[in-house]
Amino acid sequence: MPFVSINPANEKFVVQYPAHTPEQVDEAIKNASIAFSRWRGASFGDRARLMVGAAALLESEVPVVGELMTSEMGKTFASAKGEAMKCAMTMRYFAEHAEAMLQEQSVATVGSRSGVRFDPTGVIFAVMPWNFPLWQVIRMAAPTIMAGNVVIFKHASNVPGCAKYIEELFLRSGFPPGVMTNVFVEHERVSSIIGDPRVVGVTLTGSERAGRSVAELAGTNLKKCVLELGGSDPFVIASSVDMDATVPLAVTARIQNNGQSCIGSKRFIVVRDRSEEFLEKFTGAMSAVRLGDPMDPATGLGPLVSKAQRDLLADQVTSSVAQGAVALTGGHALEGTGFFYPATVLTNVPADSPAGCEELFGPVAVVYVADDLDDAIRVANDTPWGLGGSIWAQDEREINEAIARLDVGLVFANAIVTSMPELPFGGIKLSGFGRELSAIGAREFTNAKSFFVA
Repeated sequence: MPFVSINPANEKFVVQYPAHTPEQVDEAIKNASIAFSRWRGASFGDRARLMVGAAALLESEVPVVGELMTSEMGKTFASAKGEAMKCAMTMRYFAEHAEAMLQEQSVATVGSRSGVRFDPTGVIFAVMPWNFPLWQVIRMAAPTIMAGNVVIFKHASNVPGCAKYIEELFLRSGFPPGVMTNVFVEHERVSSIIGDPRVVGVTLTGSERAGRSVAELAGTNLKKCVLELGGSDPFVIASSVDMDATVPLAVTARIQNNGQSCIGSKRFIVVRDRSEEFLEKFTGAMSAVRLGDPMDPATGLGPLVSKAQRDLLADQVTSSVAQGAVALTGGHALEGTGFFYPATVLTNVPADSPAGCEELFGPVAVVYVADDLDDAIRVANDTPWGLGGSIWAQDEREINEAIARLDVGLVFANAIVTSMPELPFGGIKLSGFGRELSAIGAREFTNAKSFFVA
């Protein structure tokens, strides 16, 4: 099966690559294993020099790769360029800080010398999604490679151009062949790669269903596994909120990446005494979002990634409205060329409707009214997911209460939930396990080796 990308804004062909044969995949794993035997011995200085070189090359090509991302998955050109710059920044960050993160730690014991080393473990296989086609690969790869491991990645089938670009970026920057390798393989062939004894760990960013499958395969083969799965992040609006400052950020939190972000805010939970004001201002702001060509600087919301994704979202909204939900704005897919869906606000959502119990991967906001902050936190936690969440308040007590009680992996106060290299990234419950980024993420695929000298 060839890997084909179609521009979701105009439905035109972008690029196509053939799938790799089993022999080619075997050769890729062999080369990665050979590369690891050498790369693990490279100094942090040498690794950092190459990583900084890759970051500089990426920075010089931001408009080019930005247009590629926009053409393959529909994100606005502005956000695509921002994604590329964030990748370069993160590569520079781990080039600078990985050595300190992974330095040997001394532990006092009865011995003359003892402690913990963080040694690389080998070939890591990554299964990556389409929604942030550069960032989610680099987010995993930069710390993993700086730790001395090598990476083989299978990207989503609809962003093959981005997959090829990432592999070639590392090669053009001077990384040894095999340190960062793309393989074009179908989902059915993932199991054989995870089961290969030369592969020591696996990481996936994707759907809950894909996560269950990969976790089962990793468990069967006793491989270390990190999963970053779906989410239905709460955006909690407390009584002390600065509403005028918050509403524009609420819109951004829902429509960023055309609404296709695991850590995008999806459930907006507002306390009753501020609910009328929020609903009026938020609905007005969502209604004003400009939908259109993602290459146009004036566009705020581009298309969904595919017809299938657009139709799924439309069905979820239509079914929810049929069960009693109210669409205050939007609520219907647009006709014509491109896979467009407008910014939508739903209220009165039944708990058993699709909008009440499924992840909405598109620009649809579900608004709940809570009695008070305690009730809002209860609603926020009443979900099988636990990736991120945010609290919007001016009162420190309200902020601290939300930070302590929200059952998520990340809590942001008066800021949109995002990933940053300094902080660990990952979720709890059905949003996955393990962490990326920060020192914790850099150590995920290392051997925390204890040593003791008498």
